[in-house]
Amino acid sequence: MVHDALTGFRTLLYKEVLRFWKVGFQTVGAPVLNALLYLLIFSHVLDRHVTVYGEVAYTAFLVPGLVMMSLLQNAFANSSSSLIQSKITGNIIFVLLPPLSYREFYAAYVIASVLRGLFVGMGVLLVSLPFVDLPIAAPGWIFAFGLMGGAILGSLGVIAGIWADKFDQLAGFQNFLIMPLTMLSGVFYSIRSLPDFWQKVSHINPFFFMIDGFRYGFFGQSDVSPWLSLAVVGICFVFLAVLTLAMLARGYKLRA
Repeated sequence: MVHDALTGFRTLLYKEVLRFWKVGFQTVGAPVLNALLYLLIFSHVLDRHVTVYGEVAYTAFLVPGLVMMSLLQNAFANSSSSLIQSKITGNIIFVLLPPLSYREFYAAYVIASVLRGLFVGMGVLLVSLPFVDLPIAAPGWIFAFGLMGGAILGSLGVIAGIWADKFDQLAGFQNFLIMPLTMLSGVFYSIRSLPDFWQKVSHINPFFFMIDGFRYGFFGQSDVSPWLSLAVVGICFVFLAVLTLAMLARGYKLRA
């Protein structure tokens, strides 16, 4: 009976993973190339002029930020694009008709988003290694923040995909919320270099805590305590998971 109960979940998860994997050149290769271009340009311009945490070369500092930025953006893109495409083409009905609980629906989309984010993040990390000597101080923190960050953005992607009725609305969600929060989260700089006011503003951005905690796993140094970052990220995940599950339980914009 347990096997039968999980068949729908496994099938949906397989479908979502296969969806991005079959076009991996676009969904994984292209984001890796974009991150590599960021690395080459910024490292060429700033590496000799900027050090972070007193002794960390700028290129080394930049790599974990690019890895996490790529992971987050692609986790969001996976679930949001899948849902909006299914809604617009009308094949969402084939996902809603089977006896699939809203928890299984949520888990399948979010796990697939996390997997895509991790594949992209690992790809960015691997192509960066020839250009930088990157230490790994605490791999557990790297894994924890990568997993939690992907789950948070996967949940946000489900929310955006459910809410949006057309691609323009989804693009607005990504361009005016996800992109600014990501770019202003300390990917390219340490917030210690900012004036006090802007440091305080950065602490309002949950994306900052994801990236700062992730970076701690490499250098053993960060702008704030990794435990504080983990607490903030954990609270954000629980909030978004509850919100997403509530929307799915109500059938908001999915069931007539």
